[in-house]
Amino acid sequence: MRFLILLSLAISVFASTLHLSIGASPSRINPILATDSASAEIAGWVFSSLVKYDKNGDIVGDLAESFEFLNERELLFRLRKNVYWHDGEPFEAEDVVFTYETIVSPKVFTPYASQFRFVQSVEAIDSHTVLVKYKKPYFKALEIWMTGILPQHILKNEDNLMTSSFNQKPVGTGPYMIKEFEVSKDIVLYANDRYYEHPPKIDKIVYHFIPDPSTNFLMLKSGKLDVGSLSSLQYERQIDDKFKKRFNIYEQISHGYTYLGFNLKREKFKDRRVREALSLAVDRKELVDILFFSHGRVCTGPFMPGSFAFDESVKPPKVDLEKARRLLKEAGYDENNPLVFELATNSNNSIRLYAAQIIQYQLAKIGVKVKIKAMEWQAFLNTVVHPRRFDAVLLGWSLGLTPDAYPLWHSDSAKPGGFNLVGYSNKEVDRLIVEAEATVDRKRLSEIYKKIFRLIVDDLPYLFLYIPNSIVAVNSSIKPVEPSIIGIFHNEIEWIKP
Repeated sequence: MRFLILLSLAISVFASTLHLSIGASPSRINPILATDSASAEIAGWVFSSLVKYDKNGDIVGDLAESFEFLNERELLFRLRKNVYWHDGEPFEAEDVVFTYETIVSPKVFTPYASQFRFVQSVEAIDSHTVLVKYKKPYFKALEIWMTGILPQHILKNEDNLMTSSFNQKPVGTGPYMIKEFEVSKDIVLYANDRYYEHPPKIDKIVYHFIPDPSTNFLMLKSGKLDVGSLSSLQYERQIDDKFKKRFNIYEQISHGYTYLGFNLKREKFKDRRVREALSLAVDRKELVDILFFSHGRVCTGPFMPGSFAFDESVKPPKVDLEKARRLLKEAGYDENNPLVFELATNSNNSIRLYAAQIIQYQLAKIGVKVKIKAMEWQAFLNTVVHPRRFDAVLLGWSLGLTPDAYPLWHSDSAKPGGFNLVGYSNKEVDRLIVEAEATVDRKRLSEIYKKIFRLIVDDLPYLFLYIPNSIVAVNSSIKPVEPSIIGIFHNEIEWIKP
């Protein structure tokens, strides 16, 4: 009887469900095709990579048991031998080779291919050893292998990965599995009992599809969600002592900024005077104060504050409406011929919608007419962002611990499938990015990146707007939650929900 009671208690502890929310449907749950945040978040549970960041931001092995640089151009991975795909097949070195060959294949359109451009070869020495050779020393030689690994045995005969059913029924090696998902439906993830570390102690994760942020907040307040982000307004005005007892709240600077990006192929935005005028008319501090009740900071450039690439000497532009009007007049715009442009963003992000409206109001002070276009996320990506059919966009970008300027700021990345959405091109920036790629000396790398930072800010391809604080509420009964530089989910497989 005592044994049965203990068994019952064990089941009640470990056979639990973590309730999360997702505001947009994933497009492809495939780590090399996941270019939107919803797809990337789900793929992060399903797939594992060779290496990952630990809670301190240091690189450690994931699918790789160990790794070492044989010299500046050769990297050896020794793979774990107790790893299995969700269908029971063993994970082996050939899966790594296959993933690399798929990423660089001309049949696959992925912006992540640019990260592997310096790889000369990837060779399976044996079933659990991989040798990567680089064309030259590369400052992100390890980081690129944080990309999720694909199963060769499932995909080797796939004709078109871009449209494959695998993207809706993925098979990975990660801590959780997914059977399939439907657009605009809840997503259920199941614990992988054969996960190489150990099975997650929470048996199931349910992502509730909640595109409306207000509904999401109500679900959190009612206890139907275990983890949820809080807006500054909600934190300051809409939670009570009861909520604070039910949830632990963690606040830190987020790893992402919001920007207004100009389509630099449009004639009106080719003139730097126009971009500068708009920059001088946008009050970024007012945006932070109104949108976040000061739970955030003005963004001054493209790289993360506190990182080696961040230049503290660059300050936010001061609002100067008189100079803004003068610059517009020099560029040919006045009361009789006002500057008019459309600002596109996604409709399921209320903060961005409010930001667009505030910017619209601020720019009206210098006679600029802004038309706001808000669309559902997937429609926005497919009809506006990817085909570059916009005057300007209001979007966000994630800030990595080790930034790579190439995907976003090199002119080669302005091609279809690349992240250089605005068509930015600066030969000196291109040159510095190439120089930085082969620079392994951290001090010199910092100098180069800070110069890139200053040049981009001066060119004004974007109006860098704000970096909000991340405010996350977690069910106080869940243990152990350990906030870190990479967030709270780094040890989720250890979480226990009573």
